[in-house]
Amino acid sequence: MVDYSNAQLDLAFAALADPTRRAIVDRLASEPELAVTEIAAPFAVSLPAVMKHLDVLARANLIERNKSGRTVRCRLKPE
Repeated sequence: MVDYSNAQLDLAFAALADPTRRAIVDRLASEPELAVTEIAAPFAVSLPAVMKHLDVLARANLIERNKSGRTVRCRLKPE
């Protein structure tokens, strides 16, 4: 069993409280890795807004981002 601190659980549940962030997590669960522009494509919000959602998910330790050149790719953190 994984032992999470209360603060980490609070961050995770707060991050997943937003429907857009839940949709991002769901999409990343079905795709191994996506570029930020691919993640943003189906949403009717700006790219900076999607980046803010990704920031929240990263702070909650739910996703990780890797930058290669000008492309930022995201994936779920399995742990």
